[in-house]
Amino acid sequence: MTDAKQTASWMLSQIEKDGCIYQDDAVDHLIKDGAEKLLRENADGNLVLGREVLAEFKNITEHNVVWVKPDRYWRYRVAEEEPGREARG
Repeated sequence: MTDAKQTASWMLSQIEKDGCIYQDDAVDHLIKDGAEKLLRENADGNLVLGREVLAEFKNITEHNVVWVKPDRYWRYRVAEEEPGREARG
């Protein structure tokens, strides 16, 4: 069964392949893989990536990947962006 490290590596490989990865796609991947234990329910009642997966993903992408909050996906950082994990628009 998939663990948090494997999931983080898979997410990075998707960014390398497609340029980004949507949270919903990562959630679907874990459900299909039978790894619901790596998910959690957010305040709105939606399944999202669990903190363990997010921590592992941050460990391997902290300086080169950003989170685009309005559209709920990760992508490579561009040179013009300010420091931090979240992209601005």
